[in-house]
Amino acid sequence: MSYPGYPPQQGGYPPQQGAYPPQAGGYPPQAGGYPGQAGGYPGQAGGYPPQAGGYPGQAGGYPPAAGGYPPAAGGYPSQPGGYPAPAGGFPPQAGAGGYPSMPPGGGGWGAAPGGYGAPGGAQQGYPAGPAPGQPMPNYPAAPANTPSMPAYGGGVPSNPQTPAISKGYRGSIKDFPGADPLRDVEVLRKAMKGFGTDENAIVELLGSRTNKQRVPMVSAYKTTYGKDLAKDLKSELTGNFENLVLAMIKSPSHFDASELREAIKGAGTDEACLIEILSSRSNAEICEITRIYKAEYGKTLEDAITSDTSGHFRRLLVSLCQVAAKLYAAGENKVGTDESQFNAILCARSKPHLRAVFQEYQQMCGRDIEKSVCREMSGNLESGMVAVVKCIRNTPAYFAERLHNAMQGAGTKDTTLIRIMVTRSEVDMLDIRQAYVKAYGKSLYTHISGDTSGDYKKLLLKLCGGND
Repeated sequence: MSYPGYPPQQGGYPPQQGAYPPQAGGYPPQAGGYPGQAGGYPGQAGGYPPQAGGYPGQAGGYPPAAGGYPPAAGGYPSQPGGYPAPAGGFPPQAGAGGYPSMPPGGGGWGAAPGGYGAPGGAQQGYPAGPAPGQPMPNYPAAPANTPSMPAYGGGVPSNPQTPAISKGYRGSIKDFPGADPLRDVEVLRKAMKGFGTDENAIVELLGSRTNKQRVPMVSAYKTTYGKDLAKDLKSELTGNFENLVLAMIKSPSHFDASELREAIKGAGTDEACLIEILSSRSNAEICEITRIYKAEYGKTLEDAITSDTSGHFRRLLVSLCQVAAKLYAAGENKVGTDESQFNAILCARSKPHLRAVFQEYQQMCGRDIEKSVCREMSGNLESGMVAVVKCIRNTPAYFAERLHNAMQGAGTKDTTLIRIMVTRSEVDMLDIRQAYVKAYGKSLYTHISGDTSGDYKKLLLKLCGGND
């Protein structure tokens, strides 16, 4: 097959034998191809380009149109004629200046007037190919036949580094395009107004909006209707569905603060909730939670924890709060002398650092750090420390285990289920789903479907985002 304006080649690429390059003379000069000419490409005196006014005017180029592109003075030459529309390809055109034309069918570049050569002298072209058996100039030799590891330019690095791969967004809920809180609250108002409640409309709306699109609905509802959205939803909904909906219209830090409040107040303390939140949130998030806690409940989070817990477990929780604030504010923490080494290390180091420490600990001691914690501690302190270790080591696997325990056995721990599904739906829910299937042999979606029901189930499955 040949193209208009390009010379036909005889036989295409010659068959090759052995390694690269195989044939005598490298790339063989072919009739009508690039002739091997002296002078290189192109040898012009005075740099590039040598002519005044832009590119050299050669016979057969594309003459530019008058008044159009390119400009006349000092740049590309402006000459009458424009771009001609040749029939049958691009034959050499007669004209002064402009770009050189494609070569005629029977010759290569520089083989006919108007070719790509040095103006006013001998035609210039590409130099001839290398001598037989020689590598291409300025390029390293090619590998031998069927090499085990081709190594251009001296081989692979002695210590290759795998580039970091960004996993991207791992949440199950994404921004809804063009979402408008004023229009959204109209949907909610219509769903609650009149006789009965359209729960399905609430599920579809809230289940397709991210937190930053849901939270503005609270102020938009008050602006539009002069009423409190949370109170209206409470009056229309019941049970776990109500709790889930109310959780979804709070900001993450407000929701965490309210969950910590519920875990601390009353007769008993939900230690697992305290550990879950304080060990899995970033330093900046914990600082925001403590600020909101003080503003909402008139008491610092640290004081609330201190009054409701005791012993080393209290020290662990207080450390998680204090260290976050100190690290976030100053980037460094000084651990008090009265705290255990486990407490000091687990609360004052970054997650990547601690993962490396856990690995080194196992190599040195021959025992997993989690088992060591269980050997050395007991009760709430053991549970708290183990939870911190698990969360640091593999956060998605930690939350997968928490979800499984919440739904396994008689009854469902709906408070835990709601909290994790709401707080992780825009963080790492896709990773949690993968960890769940790997650990328990069935999908999180399937387990939620079998363990919950009604509108509560529908909205949880929206947060889950799909089956695996």
